[in-house]
Amino acid sequence: MVAIDVLWVGLGGGLGSLLRWWIGLAVGKVYKGSFPLGTFLINISGALLIGYLSTLFNIEWHHRYGSFLNSAVITGVLGGYTTFSSMQLDAAKLASAGARMMAGGYLILSVLTGLLAAAFGAWLAYL
Repeated sequence: MVAIDVLWVGLGGGLGSLLRWWIGLAVGKVYKGSFPLGTFLINISGALLIGYLSTLFNIEWHHRYGSFLNSAVITGVLGGYTTFSSMQLDAAKLASAGARMMAGGYLILSVLTGLLAAAFGAWLAYL
């Protein structure tokens, strides 16, 4: 690891976090339901893009560091954009509000749809 990699990850992560925040705000202005749609859409779109770019550029999980694409885009932007912790918090809040079925369904739907989105992104890269 060199200093430029740290810079790319930091800048990319900042940009990804801003994108997550902006999209969350935009979805929240339109959607008023109790399902955490913003976090769901962010994580699914991030999984799709990570699957696509990782396959398109033949990036293995243990080689996600070092190049501009790997450091800035995949680890930085898309790592800052997607949010596992917010998904967990959303589920915990739903469960504590008495919506245990929705919380469980949200977690299962997020994981399964995320896997499908990543696989679909990888498939798109093969076209």
